[in-house]
This record gives sequence, C-alpha cells and structure tokens, in this order.
Amino acid sequence: MIGFLDALARPVLFRLDPEDAHEWAIRAFKVLQTLPRLPAPPDDPRLAVFAFGLDFPNPLGLAAGFDKNGEVIDAILRLGFGFTEVGTISPLPQGGQSRPRLFRLTRDEAVINRLGFPSQGHAAVHARLALRAQKPGIAGINLGANKVSSDRPADYVRGIEIFADVADYFAINVSSPNTPGLRDLQRADALDDLLARVLAARDIATERFGRKPVLLKIAPDLTLTELDEIIYRARARKIDGLIVSNTTVSRPTTLRDPSANEAGGLSGQPLFALSTQMLAAAYLRTENQFPLIGVGGVDSAETAVAKIEAGASLVQLYTSLVFKGLVLADEIKRGLVRLLAQNSYPRLADATGVAAADWASGKLNADNFR
Repeated sequence: MIGFLDALARPVLFRLDPEDAHEWAIRAFKVLQTLPRLPAPPDDPRLAVFAFGLDFPNPLGLAAGFDKNGEVIDAILRLGFGFTEVGTISPLPQGGQSRPRLFRLTRDEAVINRLGFPSQGHAAVHARLALRAQKPGIAGINLGANKVSSDRPADYVRGIEIFADVADYFAINVSSPNTPGLRDLQRADALDDLLARVLAARDIATERFGRKPVLLKIAPDLTLTELDEIIYRARARKIDGLIVSNTTVSRPTTLRDPSANEAGGLSGQPLFALSTQMLAAAYLRTENQFPLIGVGGVDSAETAVAKIEAGASLVQLYTSLVFKGLVLADEIKRGLVRLLAQNSYPRLADATGVAAADWASGKLNADNFR
C-alpha cells in the first residue's frame, strides 16, 4: 500500500518547489503514523547490528535533515528503517537561510541545500519527543548551534542536557557548510574543547538517564591531515562513534543538472565516492576504537554494502528516498540478504571494513557500484 501511494504522490511532489514538497511529505507522514499498523515480518537476524551499546534490528537509518523537528519518528520506522535521526536541532528557534534554499538535481539524483539549520528549537522538539518516550525504535538526536550564538560549544552542551532523557544517541553536527564558521569546530583545539565539554555534560546526565552514546559528524571535504587530527582527538576523548559524512561543498565535474552551481551542500549519488573514501580513511585510523556510520550516496543494497565494506557498521540515507521512494528501505534490506549469500558473509557485520584499504587507496571507486 505504501508503495502504491508513493507511486501516485511522487510525480505530484516533483512538480512542487522542493521545500514545499518536503513540507507536504511531513504532513503525509503524520497521517501515516496515525493509521493502524499491520504486523510486519521481523528483519532477517543476519542484518542485526550491535553498535554504541545499542541493538539495531537492521543497519539502515534515515539521516538527519528529513525529520528536523521530531514530528514523524514512528512513521519513518514503519518504512523499515532500523533507526532514525532527528534534527539538526538548535537551542533557540531559527528560520535558517532565505528561500529558495533547497534544489533538486534530478538528472544527477542529487540535492543541494543551504537551509542553515531551520529549527523549532530545543523546547518545542523536546516536548514532542517526551510524548513518545516509551515507544520502541531507535531515534538519535542531531545537535547544532544557533547562527548568532556567542558560545557554540555551550549550545551543544545544552542539547545534551535537554535531550538526555529522550535520546538514544547524540550526533554532534560540526560539519554543515551552511552555518558560517561552524566547520571551524572541526579544527584540533576547538574540537578538543567541544568534545571535552559535551562528554562531561553527557557523563553528568548519565547518572539520571543512563549513558547515551555521543557521535561526531564530520565533513567529506577534509584533508587527510585534518582527518588525522580529528581521529586523534576523538580517540583521546573516547567518543562513541563517527558519522562520515555530511554534505560536500565540492562539485564533481560529472554533474549535469542546471542547478549544480547553486551554493550549499551537495548530497546524493554524486557524494558516494568522496564520502566512501573518507569513511575508509577514517576506519583505518580508528583501529576499531569505535564504530562508524557511513552516509552519502546510499541508494541500493550494493552501495550500502560498499559503505559497510569500507568500514561502516551502520549506514544512513536521505536524498535517495526523494528519488527512489518510500519502499527503498525494504528493497535495500532484501538486497542485503541476497548479497550476504552471494559474498558468503554469515552476518552483515562480518563485512565491516573488509575493503577499507582498497577504498582508501583508490583501488575501488564509484564505477564499481554503478
């Protein structure tokens, strides 16, 4: 039924401005989560992943950006995702950049956004999440900073304090290209200070709400020297994981859509190679000290497995949902089961990192998966 409705709705949504279409999609998801839920078959146990102290029924998550304000968590999980990530959430409400700020690159199956963290703010989102606190399903909280903040690390600390009772994990987003100066928090000294303050706040909250994993979300545009510094600081501070990666400010020469020159972060299929190479490089440097989530260009079982073989324990997608539809999660999971048998992996977790060296060295690239 979901596939049928999606097939009807998507052509209509593609005629709308991308941001208007997103708002209509959120409204539709709100309706979906009020409908009676039919029993769904459990995920194949070979797809289960244990990471960050959490049990994921399958490795596929919806990345931050779709459900910015935590309005449709249950509808997302009904689509077959093993987890979802709310946000990015800033402490105070803010409108973000002026419109237009979201662009479909249909010919490239990509999106450019320069949203700038539009958010209803901590208080509104927390009040909403508190109403579903006892419901099943893993939901992470992606934290950001206000554009006008005079102390951005304090914004992240406040997010830990506010959401510790409802978050399953935290993602510290210092890698969006659309808030001026935000990526400066990836620099060694600034990052070390940020992680120290955030983890101290998490440890205090642990006494009341249990220990919540803290993950750092990084950019795909880092140099290897910059990545070395980030991994060194992350390991020294003993964070729980890394999300690789956010959108890119680079523009591959293969882009064909007229909107390719718009300013903002590029996501979708053209990000696959760059983000997977960065993922592999990060995996080799972490030396199994913490798990990674691979993001960027995941649109099939093959690209999901590629992320895992490059070093991911879990994967996230968002842009491909726009172009491939609401049945994508189930299609990928069926494909993953098929690829397990094809590649002789007893469990999907056994594939983590087996091709990291080849990705990092350039022996593998996007051409192997298209």
